[in-house]
Amino acid sequence: MNSMDNMKKLGKLDQAGNDAWKKFQAFNESAMAEGAVPVKYKELIALGVALTTQCGYCLEIHREKAIDAGATEAELAETTMVAAAIRAGGALTHGTHLME
Repeated sequence: MNSMDNMKKLGKLDQAGNDAWKKFQAFNESAMAEGAVPVKYKELIALGVALTTQCGYCLEIHREKAIDAGATEAELAETTMVAAAIRAGGALTHGTHLME
């Protein structure tokens, strides 16, 4: 189900005749472009989000882009630990809703 071949079908989302897909692509390109935050850091942030949302496609795409932007294996490992800490922290803080 999570075959990267599915990514080739993204263009079909544009076939509805509206320009939402093109606008999403433009937004994504703008958000991920070099700016105050360097591309490498943006890709590491994207990986952290992908780890918490568990999107296999995003993990593969942003892993490759992070490495292309100069991310090291140590940075990928630390990004993983930060994502794990944030996800666990979310469970803990939401646990307070269970307490009287």
